[in-house]
Amino acid sequence: MIQPISVSELTKQINFALSSPEFQSIAVEGEISNFVHHRSGHMYFSLKDAHSRIKAVMFRGRNQRLGFLPKNGDTLIAVGSLGVYEPNGEYQLYVDLLLPQGIGDLHLAFEQLKEKLEREGLFDATRKRALPALPERVGVITSPSGAALRDILNVLIRRYPGVRVLVFPALVQGEGAPASLLEALSLAQQTDVDVLIMGRGGGSFEELSAFNDEALARAIAQSSVPVVSACGHETDFTIADFVADLRAPTPSAAAEMVVPLQEDLLRTVSSLQNRMVGSLERKIQSDRRYLKRLSQSPILQTPEHHVHQLRQRLDELWTGLGRYHRHVVVLKRGKLGSVAGKLETLSPLQTLARGYAICQNGKGEILRQAHDVSPGEAVHITLHEGSLTCMVEGRHT
Repeated sequence: MIQPISVSELTKQINFALSSPEFQSIAVEGEISNFVHHRSGHMYFSLKDAHSRIKAVMFRGRNQRLGFLPKNGDTLIAVGSLGVYEPNGEYQLYVDLLLPQGIGDLHLAFEQLKEKLEREGLFDATRKRALPALPERVGVITSPSGAALRDILNVLIRRYPGVRVLVFPALVQGEGAPASLLEALSLAQQTDVDVLIMGRGGGSFEELSAFNDEALARAIAQSSVPVVSACGHETDFTIADFVADLRAPTPSAAAEMVVPLQEDLLRTVSSLQNRMVGSLERKIQSDRRYLKRLSQSPILQTPEHHVHQLRQRLDELWTGLGRYHRHVVVLKRGKLGSVAGKLETLSPLQTLARGYAICQNGKGEILRQAHDVSPGEAVHITLHEGSLTCMVEGRHT
């Protein structure tokens, strides 16, 4: 028996199946119907042809970049991916881009590649690097015979005469242009240039297509040197513009961005020099005022007076120290006399003076009891004055 599953589980499986690569980044052409621009900013509509219809949604974050407002009856190309809106169990097209009907293959490929690289994060501002403030060597990747190179060189030399320029020749249009640009970019990585300008003069969308190459875009993103893209005129945009560290509207503008104006640097240096001199002068004036105050102080004007005061203070301290020591000696002597008196009272000599004696046997042991000695044994008796050696004739207990 077949094990049943829930409607939600079936919907999830369908949604998973539609997330496969063949249903992602697809372009669908059809006529707009049931168009609703919701107050949330999202766009809901259907795409239809003579035989079928599919629901579609374009969220606000995507449709804000549209240069036109779709309406019912328009035939458009929708670029996006398929998915399932699970609460209703309906599959629909999630639209990332809407293009007018009749757009060329190059434009479609451009938009699809742009969406792909943007999702991968190659356009993120966080990964882009700042240009060096004072580059010593600027690399230029362009056609050696084009007007763009002359414009770049003229601006660089006029603004920053001391800069060195390394030119990496490359084709900028035609079938071999992407490979030629890649080779020049790879060669530039092996040099000591501080920044790279890659670009060409204006042209048609087809003529600029070399700068829409995916491999070139990834190479620019991985470049070890900051890259400024300058392709075409101000209104022209290429994939290289989006992935480069900085986009310049024209080649001349790129040259202005990578090097400072020498006159501005000289003015800055002069301003800093004036500030430094002013700061030093203020420091010297402050130190002079401090030195003047010191020189006018009584201590420096009559130093012997201060020395006399210190000597007087030293005498006072010495006198006080002497009094203290004498007082301590008197206290110590009194304490010593008290201790000596106690020792005198406890002295055995005082006991002997009162008529007592110390009796010891032949081994020098003090005798305290009569049975500690035997008759006929000699004993030694110590008196207050002198001593006796006696023979024991008897004992009484």
